[in-house]
This record gives sequence, structure tokens and C-alpha cells, in this order.
Amino acid sequence: MKKCSRRHFLQNASTVIGGGVIAASMPAFTKASENKNKYEGKKLNIALVGLGRYAGYLAEGLQEAQYCRLAGIVTGTPSKAADWKKRYNIPDANIYNYQNFDSIKNNKDIDVVYIVLPNSMHKEYAIRTAQARKHVIVEKPMAITASDCQEMIDACKKAGVQMAIGYRLHYEPYNREMKRLGQEKVFGQVRLIEASLGYKTGDPNEWRLKKALAGGGPLMNIGIYCVQASRYITGEEPVSVTAQFGPITDAALFKEVEASITWQLAFPSGAYANCSSTYNCGIDRLYASADNGSFELSPAISYGPFKGKTSKGEVNFPVINQQAVQCDEISKVLLAGKQLPSHITGEEGWKDLRIMQAIYEAARTGKKGSLS
Repeated sequence: MKKCSRRHFLQNASTVIGGGVIAASMPAFTKASENKNKYEGKKLNIALVGLGRYAGYLAEGLQEAQYCRLAGIVTGTPSKAADWKKRYNIPDANIYNYQNFDSIKNNKDIDVVYIVLPNSMHKEYAIRTAQARKHVIVEKPMAITASDCQEMIDACKKAGVQMAIGYRLHYEPYNREMKRLGQEKVFGQVRLIEASLGYKTGDPNEWRLKKALAGGGPLMNIGIYCVQASRYITGEEPVSVTAQFGPITDAALFKEVEASITWQLAFPSGAYANCSSTYNCGIDRLYASADNGSFELSPAISYGPFKGKTSKGEVNFPVINQQAVQCDEISKVLLAGKQLPSHITGEEGWKDLRIMQAIYEAARTGKKGSLS
């Protein structure tokens, strides 16, 4: 397989990698880590590939995690390697660059490789990680096309390793509650979902504005959370989609990707989701209305801390470190030798990419697209 140069891809691009640029503290679909008894057993050793902003959040989360630890790094920047080595006490043997990455297969001190690179590079490094016989965690979106996702899934199956996608909100208590209220029909059948996430960007060098790196604009970066929320509140897969691009507010800034996009998803039960993502303004809201009441979060699907309420009053949950909980829950499954739950695997990432591709197609053509 042709190995692309990360330095080539990232020239003139932002170093803000993974998770967007919305807020600072972060939470993750199990209970928050409230373990009163500290775990003293075997931990999984994780290596981070790509040391941008989001990798920094992950590194701090791994300091709090109980079932895994930061054990290695992969970077093309020597100064970053030196800084992270000192800051996190990483041995020289566990520090790699993009040229010698494949030799990680010989390192028994690395169990999992967490890929925190620009979207278009996820496929290559996931496949190379699988070929090195290491488990894989890939930041969302899993890749830039559904077919890329399938190649990654196939590579992991062939190598006998597991792959998880970094859906941190699957472990975050407020979003878990939204899922419960919707799927258990606590307020009856959900009829309408509204989900919006956006922030204002103005840096022309941000890699998320480069289509070759990001695969698209705010839909790929943060709109995926709105797609996810619609799916886990209903517990269903959408059957059709319509979509509209927003106006190009800055021709120089948004010459490769959309500035904003709005879309509508129809679900088998009759539920309807109206969602939007944007780089033009800040918004972070999730709302669901059912036959007998409603429930909502705002802030909702960014980094938190979140705030929620239902027709019956406020909901309150502990604030968690989203990265720590996500990595712990994935690690517990792998340490036990079990299969990862389907909601966090490559198949879930494939479903999201399939929907997002259909959203883009509907916005381009102005026609309703079928997802059934």
C-alpha cells in the first residue's frame, strides 16, 4: 500500500487535530467513572498517532484512566516528541515517526494505536495498524467515504484485531439519558428531533477547511454528532434524507468546503430530525419532542459541561472526563477478551459515513435521497 506523507498532507494546515474546537473540558454510553476502588490489574498500553490539540485532550484523559495508559506516540515533529517524552515519561523505544511507524508491530509494550490524524489519513493508518496486529481506535469521522470504512473493517477482521471509533458521547451520562428517554419512549413516541452544532472559524490554514484532508466541512467535523444523536435517540436508521447548503459567507475561507449545511432525516417510526452544522456561528443544542413531553440538552453534544431538562424538570449528572471514560470502557472490553459492542465499532462508523454521503448528495442535487 502506498504510504502517504503526513508532513506533505499537513503543510500549510492547522495543527488542531480531532474533536473540533468548541470547548475545553470533555466527557463520553456507560456510567461515569465513579469507581470507589482503584483498579490495580493489567492496563492496556495506548500509542497516539498525531499530536495535535485533540491528542492533548486524550493524553490528559489517559492520566485519569484506570484500565489503560499513554505508552507511546507517533509524530513527525522532533520537538513534539521531545516535549511529550518529558511530559508523559514515554520511553524512547515507544516513540515513532511516520517513516518507521510499521515497526510498531515488534513492540510488545503497545497494545492499541489511537489514530488522531486528519480524516483522510484514517484509512491508511488504521490498515497499517491492523497489519501490525494492534487493536485500533479511530477518531470520528471514521474515514471520508463509506467504502473507505469498509476497507478498514475488512483489514481489521483479516488481522484478527478490533477497531473502535472515538464516539465519546456514547459514554457521557447526559447523552445516554437522551438515548434512554427516546428509545424507552419515556414520553411516548418521539416525533421531532432538532440537533445543531457549530462554531465560528476564521483561520484559512485550518486543515478542516481543506477538502483533501477533511473530506468536507462542518458536516464531517461536527455534524456527525447531530447524525449520531438522531440515530441514538430514535434507535432507528433513517430511510430518507433532504438537505440544503447554507450561503457561502466568505468565498476565500470556504472555497473548498461548505460553510454550513442543514438536513432532514425521516425514520421508520415517523420520527423526523432537522439538523444543522456550521462554521459561521456558535450553537450547541439537542431537542426531542414526543407524544407526551420533551427533553433537551444545551450545551448538548460538544465538550460540555452539559445542561439538560425534560418536561418534568432539570436533569443532573456528574461531569466526567470524556476521554478517560471512553478509553477505559473500550479497554475493559479488550482486556476481557470480548467483542466490542456494536455501537462503538467500525460498522457504526460506516453507517454514519453512508448517511453523511447521502446528505451531501441531497444538498448537491436538491432531491430527496433514499437510505432504505
